[in-house]
Amino acid sequence: MAMGEHKIFLDGRFLDVQEAKISVFDHGLLYGDGVFEGIRSYNRRIFRLNEHLERMYVGADMIRLAIPYSKSEMQNYIVATLKLNDLSNAYIRVVVTRGVGDLGLDPRKCKKATVFIITDKIALYPEEFYEKGLPIIIAKTERVSPGAIYPGIKSLNYLNSILGKIEAIDAGTNEALMLTKDGDVAECTGDNIFIVKKGVLMTPPHELGTLNGITQKAVMDLAQKRNIKPILKIMKPKEVFAADECFLTGTAAEIIPVTKIDDKVIGDGKPGAVTRLLAADFHELVKVDGIAY
Repeated sequence: MAMGEHKIFLDGRFLDVQEAKISVFDHGLLYGDGVFEGIRSYNRRIFRLNEHLERMYVGADMIRLAIPYSKSEMQNYIVATLKLNDLSNAYIRVVVTRGVGDLGLDPRKCKKATVFIITDKIALYPEEFYEKGLPIIIAKTERVSPGAIYPGIKSLNYLNSILGKIEAIDAGTNEALMLTKDGDVAECTGDNIFIVKKGVLMTPPHELGTLNGITQKAVMDLAQKRNIKPILKIMKPKEVFAADECFLTGTAAEIIPVTKIDDKVIGDGKPGAVTRLLAADFHELVKVDGIAY
């Protein structure tokens, strides 16, 4: 698709990429004031769209941001954008900012939210890591405390994650695991983390400041169907190092195995059986679970 042919939804209009612009006074740009969702479609089915929209609207409500469209209207705009760009398998980014204001923080100066929808392709990690496993590091940057920013708000301010990502890049890796101020395992810069130990599937609870992941929940549901017990558990890094398996989940990442953290090899250093099984189940799930367009 040529760049000029790619359509972006922006405030009720479908525009070419070069025409889709927002004001330098938009508080999403100036202060990261807004919410967003990353959503996937597979074979013309939008995976868990209702759950994504519910999370976005709840987050917007928590920061007192009025989204100018209903959920059904937003769904229609997402579908229309996908169709205009003729995308069967896509990554969808829905962004709602506080809108245009002045150079102060006061959200009351922003009279109407800005809404835009981008549909495109995404490949978060090279394919080889899905086959052989992803090496990651533990970041020195702490995860933001849930008492500072509630983790249920998927906000536009991702600087905390970006600082962790920079640490990963500097270490020659693609991802970093972030800990709480108490040294508990939280999540990676853009993904939830799971471990498997003696047949039990474990992931950190959301009260530690982790995102309530849509893919995370789907994987826990798939595990239960396989009689694999999923639990929420507060963990220290040493428990992750001692795991039989480790993997990450996220809308963009899907399910990716982790085989090394810092200098510690996880399990036998290869993607584990539970990880492979759940990844296969997930790939089957997305073929049938979703809103068709």
